[in-house]
Amino acid sequence: MTSASSFLLFIPLLMWTASSHHMSSTFYDTACPNALSIIRSGVNSAISKEPRLGASLLRLHFHDCFVLGCDASVLLDDTDTFTGEKTAGPNNNSLRGFEVIDSIKSQLECACPGVVSCADILTVAARDSVVALGGPSWTVPLGRRDSTTASFNQANSDLPSPASNLNTLISAFAKKGLDAKDMVALSGGHTIGKARCTTFRSRIYNDSDINASFAASLRRICPSSGGDNNLAALDCTTRVFDNAYFRDLPVQKGLLHSDQQLFSGGSTNSLVMTYISSPATFNSDFVTAMVKMGNINLLTGTNGQIRVNCRKPN
Repeated sequence: MTSASSFLLFIPLLMWTASSHHMSSTFYDTACPNALSIIRSGVNSAISKEPRLGASLLRLHFHDCFVLGCDASVLLDDTDTFTGEKTAGPNNNSLRGFEVIDSIKSQLECACPGVVSCADILTVAARDSVVALGGPSWTVPLGRRDSTTASFNQANSDLPSPASNLNTLISAFAKKGLDAKDMVALSGGHTIGKARCTTFRSRIYNDSDINASFAASLRRICPSSGGDNNLAALDCTTRVFDNAYFRDLPVQKGLLHSDQQLFSGGSTNSLVMTYISSPATFNSDFVTAMVKMGNINLLTGTNGQIRVNCRKPN
């Protein structure tokens, strides 16, 4: 009886141990001890040359995780027989930073071939980008593996649009297991980076909940036709990760329609006010949401692969 009981206890313990070993902050400590420093160095080097790349790398991770999960599917190039996610509406001529990931990957392949996944590089690079621009740091669980496929259709359907209303935003995030607080905190990532005219043109010409002088200044950057790729800062401190994004919303200076929706008399107004009054709470909630997002539909263990080239399956 005792031995049978011990055996029954042993089986779930084995299962727990095996699954817990799939994801760990020390996943590469033995197989590639310099992995995190190589990623950090690559990110810092890129951002020192072009600060906007910090926002681009953060966005790349977000657009990866929202389509099939955090599996580096967003990095796959189209071929004659395969259509990936890069040319989907939310990504086409918009996603940036692929060359930074390529450079980091090639360095990692020299240091420890076939060990570090592109999905983990994306996740760590997002964290390191936030840190490089003055934001909080956090421990990233590691052990993701890379997909061999992508989804053009899901990229078109599941990535929130800059024209989204509040309920649409809440639903899009809920579909990925993220609640309204996660959604508002992650939206705060717009405290860094810039957006193209095509993403905010409708707001500055059609929305009523926009500061008049702010709209006028943006119309000089973004004409009613043409200039689609002209850029405007997503908040007033675009090179610094802080809570200025939220401070802009009560004065109706959200750049995107979806930004201003967070403070539009709806259920998220109070969260915005909390993040204005307490930058530490914003940082804490942002970190929590980033870790949650980084764990969406992971490939671990023997699922997926470790791509040698992030742009194509092995």
